[in-house]
Amino acid sequence: MSNLPLGGLRVLDVSQVMAGPFCCMLLGDMGADVVKVEPPRTGDSTRHSMGFRLKGEDSPGFLALNRNKRSITLNLKDEEDRAVFYALVKTADILVENARPGVSARLGIDYDTLAAINPRLVYASISGFGQTGPWAQRPGFDLIAQAMSGILSSNGFPDMEPAKNSIAVADLGAGLFSAYAILSAIIGRQTSGKGQYIDASLLEAAMGLSIWETTELWGTGKAPTPIGSANRMSAPYQAVRASDGWFVIGAANQGLWLTFIDVIGRPELQQDPLYSTNAARVQNRQQLIDLLAPTFLTRTKDEWIDALLAAGVPAAPILDYGEAVTSEQAVARDMVQMIPHPVEGEFKALGFPVKMRGTPQEVRLPPPLLDEHGDAIRAELVELGMLAPRAEAVK
Repeated sequence: MSNLPLGGLRVLDVSQVMAGPFCCMLLGDMGADVVKVEPPRTGDSTRHSMGFRLKGEDSPGFLALNRNKRSITLNLKDEEDRAVFYALVKTADILVENARPGVSARLGIDYDTLAAINPRLVYASISGFGQTGPWAQRPGFDLIAQAMSGILSSNGFPDMEPAKNSIAVADLGAGLFSAYAILSAIIGRQTSGKGQYIDASLLEAAMGLSIWETTELWGTGKAPTPIGSANRMSAPYQAVRASDGWFVIGAANQGLWLTFIDVIGRPELQQDPLYSTNAARVQNRQQLIDLLAPTFLTRTKDEWIDALLAAGVPAAPILDYGEAVTSEQAVARDMVQMIPHPVEGEFKALGFPVKMRGTPQEVRLPPPLLDEHGDAIRAELVELGMLAPRAEAVK
């Protein structure tokens, strides 16, 4: 048993692709024993759906989402395999699935069925649009959720084609929100003694993260439109062009604004009612940036960044991912780690995004090979008396 915070909890990961596996990996990183239940032969579709490989058959996408898990293959349409699954449920604290609404019930692994077997089970369903409502049966992917939540309409720049957020905010957000709900339910179980059902969706995760956009909608009565790199609630807070390329500034409040215009040598702007308050600057954002453009072109990115940081105004270069993961800060914070693997040898993965001083996370298990732990998990269930030995084992 791990000495991490979730050590002693067992999670059944009956999900594929991104949201569910990401949620379960986060729980595994905190010490939970995550058993990944996969269909025979193919396994999680992410094992094979990426367009490139490293050394083995499993895609880098699968490797990125499935550390600290054990794998068992079960055909949930098969009576014998379903008996193994029910035995696993008796030992589980948490189950995460992401089938389309109704599929789990047809397989006999829905919450009502499993809660009768284990009333303490916390059961999380992640779907595209939730278990209820007129869109419930629609197929849901991150792109679809971004489109139907409003995100796609507000990304990018005016008069350009719709721009998806390149980070899968709906998928990953649903995984994060589910982990938060699961842990809340586990805490609640300490008092009630019972688990509960959690209904999460990509759509609601995308909408739940749209804080500034909905604030603008309800504050102005108008749906937000694309504004590029700018912030909807403060200005200037965006990318600007220096003599040798782009960098970002964050004069996000009145004090920073006054310091900012002093650094760039434009203190007279505070006397202009178009820019004297944050509300006015937000209203006239593009006009302000156009006005300042010649000023920014007089110096290089590094010169502006150094001058602004020295005065206490947030500013930064725009790093690509290759630069970001090798930056001195990412290195100091261990945001890249090498994970040993029986086929790959080792591979690079993102580190833990939060640090815990008392019980630091660790990679206890590499992403599993398909059914790598099937025999061991069955043996555990037999030893616990949850499962009868296989006929050939008895012989």
